[in-house]
Amino acid sequence: MMDHRSRQNQFQQTLADDELDGFVVTHPANLRYLCGYTGSNGLLLFFGGSRIFFTDGRYTQQAREEVQDARIVITKGPLLNEAAKQFGRLRSAIGFEADHTTVTVAADMRKLVRKKTAWKPTSGLIMHQRMRKDAEELRIIRDAVKMGAAVYEQALPSIRAGVKESEVAGRLEFAAREAGADGMSFDTIVAAGRRSALPHGRASSQAIPKRGFVVVDSGVAWRGYCSDMTRTVHVGPVSREERRWYEAVLAAQLAGIAAVRPGMTAGEVDQAARHVLRKTKLDRFFTHSTGHGVGLEIHEPPRLGKQQEERLEAGMVITIEPGVYIPGKGGIRIEDMVVVTAKGCQVLTPVTKELIEI
Repeated sequence: MMDHRSRQNQFQQTLADDELDGFVVTHPANLRYLCGYTGSNGLLLFFGGSRIFFTDGRYTQQAREEVQDARIVITKGPLLNEAAKQFGRLRSAIGFEADHTTVTVAADMRKLVRKKTAWKPTSGLIMHQRMRKDAEELRIIRDAVKMGAAVYEQALPSIRAGVKESEVAGRLEFAAREAGADGMSFDTIVAAGRRSALPHGRASSQAIPKRGFVVVDSGVAWRGYCSDMTRTVHVGPVSREERRWYEAVLAAQLAGIAAVRPGMTAGEVDQAARHVLRKTKLDRFFTHSTGHGVGLEIHEPPRLGKQQEERLEAGMVITIEPGVYIPGKGGIRIEDMVVVTAKGCQVLTPVTKELIEI
């Protein structure tokens, strides 16, 4: 059972520290995190020490079943209009999620309140709290990672020459549904042969060639939380050069993992992986960051990229996923999910990283 009250109390303290009298939450992942709601139309208002949740009549029963530690109000009009009625005549500063609010909605917000009420745009206040997973979140994430690994291994035998990339993805996704997953964390990537040089080569109707790398990047959603893993296999015999590429990416990935511990910056972890590829003169083919946070959303802070100054803390869950993408030849990526611990880290992904030849 998620401890939504503690999360709300912690966020209430953040508001006090930032001298905000209230806050409007509308982003779906933040609503789920703070009060448990999973519907598509909701607003959670922090104001005057109270928490009020607004939704419309379509979600009456769902709100009553899911929303924790907030008074529920079912409205007939726009949710924001109803929330604004709570502000009264007192001078107040109300925060909102600027990074999830359109220009149009921001303009509407200004029209809804009296001059004494000031809307204060904020960025990342809830996300900063979400970066550090609690014990229940970690338990669910571990289960999601195990499920994602199991369905990948079920689909692995379908990878062979002549089979369409989309068929491999379909087998993996069907296995995920059979296992009870909420769905996939993102569109499954299956990129074979020359297409493996596409970092985000989503599964196509192309058949797997007789030889070459096949990159499979997939993840499942379980109880709202995401998993993410990538493995690269090879169809046909591996050349000496291809094996050198693979071993370089694996060494970079292991170096990235070894660098993960509290106090390290995200940029330092990225640099540890990138340094290995630089020594093998493959760094110019590494075209993305080393990793990212994972939780209720597949891409969360921190981003493990060049010169990123966010310091790692115990409880963060991140990916380590360096890759090499050589146009016209192929690509390799190896990705694990890792939890930052008090003294280092723990790799969650249980799938072998040895190069498999099919």
